[in-house]
Amino acid sequence: MNEQLKIQLSALPETPGVYQYYNKKGNLLYVGKAKNLKKRVNSYFNKTHDSGRIRLLVKKIDRIETINVATEYDALLLENTLIKKNKPRYNIMLRDDKTYPWICIKKEPFPRIISTRKLVKDGSEYFGPYSSIRVMRTLLELIRELYFIRTCSYDLSEDNIEKGKYKVCLEYHIDRCKGPCEGLQTEADYDMQIQAIRNIIRGDYAEGKRYLTDLMEKFAADLQFEQAQNIKEKLEALSSYQTKSTVVHPSITRVDVFSIISDADYAYINFLRIHNGAIIQSHTEEWKKKLEETDEELLTTAIIEFGERFDLQSKEIYVPFALDLEIPNVKITVPKIGDKKHIVDLSERNAKLYRLEQLKRTKLVDPDRHTNRIMNQMKVDLRLPREPRHIEGFDNSNIQGTNPVSACVVFRDGKPSKKDYRIFNVETVDGPNDFATMEEVIYRRYSRLLNEGEALPDLILIDGGKGQLSSALKSIDRLGLRGKVSVIGIAKRLEEIFYPNDPYPLYLDKTSETLKILQQVRDEAHRFGVSRHRNRRSKSAFKTELDEIPGIGKKTIEKLLRNFGSVERIKSASLANLEEVIGQSKAIIIKNYFSNEEDTRRQ
Repeated sequence: MNEQLKIQLSALPETPGVYQYYNKKGNLLYVGKAKNLKKRVNSYFNKTHDSGRIRLLVKKIDRIETINVATEYDALLLENTLIKKNKPRYNIMLRDDKTYPWICIKKEPFPRIISTRKLVKDGSEYFGPYSSIRVMRTLLELIRELYFIRTCSYDLSEDNIEKGKYKVCLEYHIDRCKGPCEGLQTEADYDMQIQAIRNIIRGDYAEGKRYLTDLMEKFAADLQFEQAQNIKEKLEALSSYQTKSTVVHPSITRVDVFSIISDADYAYINFLRIHNGAIIQSHTEEWKKKLEETDEELLTTAIIEFGERFDLQSKEIYVPFALDLEIPNVKITVPKIGDKKHIVDLSERNAKLYRLEQLKRTKLVDPDRHTNRIMNQMKVDLRLPREPRHIEGFDNSNIQGTNPVSACVVFRDGKPSKKDYRIFNVETVDGPNDFATMEEVIYRRYSRLLNEGEALPDLILIDGGKGQLSSALKSIDRLGLRGKVSVIGIAKRLEEIFYPNDPYPLYLDKTSETLKILQQVRDEAHRFGVSRHRNRRSKSAFKTELDEIPGIGKKTIEKLLRNFGSVERIKSASLANLEEVIGQSKAIIIKNYFSNEEDTRRQ
C-alpha cells in the first residue's frame, strides 16, 4: 500500500456514503456503499480475506474516491446508479429491469396512482425510488384506504364522461371509488384528494398515521385482534420508511451542481453531474488562495475550468449563491427550497467532508502547514492584528472565598506549553470577588513580564463575560498595554466572544477550529486552576496545632506524627520520649508550649 493511500484511509469520514476504488491507470475497479465509510473501507486493508478475488482487488487499489450522503438508504440508491452506469469490473452487474420502483401520479384527468419501475417523460409525477417494495405497497394501500382513487384505465376526458361511455364498476359499489366515470365526482374534488396524497408521499403523513391508529384501536376495542395486528404492522412500516431519496429527484434530469467551502487560505469546490435523475459523477478539489479571492470569484472560475475539463453540456447549473456570470444557453439557478436545494446541500456536504479529510492528511504529512493555516484562520476569525502564536488564558478558582487562586496557561502555536503555566495565590482580595481577583492577577502577570523584559502574548483570553474582561482591561490600561496586546473574553453559556468597548459579542461557528482552540485554552486554565486550588485546600485542611508552635518546622512535625500518630499523643508524651524523636531543644519547646496552653485554659 502506498503512503498516500494510507493517509487517505486515516482521513476518511465516519459518515454514510459510496466509495469507489481506482487502479494506477485510473480505471474504476469497484463501487460499494457504507453506513460508516471509514470503518468499511479500512476493513478491506485490515483483514486477511479468504477470497482470492478480494485479495487481488485490494492489491490493485491505488486511489479511493468517496461521495457522502445523508443516510445508508441514499448510499444504497447511489451505489445502484453508479454500478449501472460505470459497470466496474469487480461489481455484480445490475440489470435495468431490477431497478428500484417508484410511485407515479399519472398526468391525466382524474389521475391514477400506480407503482412503476420505468420513468416515462410524459409529465407524470414520480416519487421515490423505494428500496423496500413492502414499504411502497404499504403506502399505496394506505392511500387507497384513505382516499377514493380510481383504479381503472379509462380515458376520463370531459367529452367521454358527457357522452356516458363508461359505467361504474365494483369499486364504486364497495365504496372504494366515487364514480368519476359517470360524472358522480367533480374533477376539482378529485384533485383535492391528489394534493393530500402528494403531501403524504412527501412525508407529511401525520393524517394517515392518525387514521391507522384510530382504526387499530377500533379493531382492538371490538376484539378483532388479528385485524388490529395487521394495522399495527402497517403503522410500523409507515413510520420506518423514508419517503424520498435525498440523492436526486427524478424531475432533475440534466444538471451540473457546484458548491464551495473556504477558509482563510484554501477553497474546497465540489461538482456533481446529474443525468436522468441520478448522480453520475462527483469531484472535489482543493484550491490555494493567492490574492484573498472571494468565494464568488473562485466558484465562477471553477465553473469555467471544470466545464472545459469535464466537457459539461448541461443547460442548467445549480449554485449556492448568485454569481456575476453568464454562459450562453445555460441557466444558472440558486435553489432556495425543495429538491433542488437538497442537491446543493448534498454538494456542500461533500465539500465540507473533503475539507476535513484534507485537514487530517495535512496534520499527518505537513504539521507546519497545518499550524500556519490554523493561526491565519484564527487571525481572520477573531479580527486580530497578528496571528495568535502566543496565547495566555486566565481563570479564577475559589470555594466560598477560601484559598483563592488564579491560573494562567500558555499556548504556543495552538498547543499547550505546560512549562510556562503559572498559578497566582490571590493577595489583595478578601472573599469571592472574581472581578477584583482578575484585575490583581493580570496586573501582577504583565508588570512582571515588562520588568523582566519578556515577550508579551499575542492574545490574552479571559474566562468570563463583560465584567471579567473590564476588570482585566483596568490593569492593561494601568500598565499602558492597550493596543499592544489583544484581549478578549469568552462566556461559557453561549460561547460568546467579547471585545473591549464593543457591546455586541461575536458568535463563531460551533464547529470552527478557532472556537475549539479558544475552548481548549479556557478549559485548560480551568483544569489547572481547579487542580492547584484543590491542593491548597488539602494542605490547609490538614493543618494542626503543631504548625502554630514557633521554632517547629514541617519536617519536625512529620517526624512527630509518624512516631506518635496524633497531636493528642504528642501532648501526653514524656519529655524523654519526645527527645528520642526530635532532640532535647525541640522537645523542650513543644513541652513548654503545651504546658503554657494548659495553664491558660485553667485560668
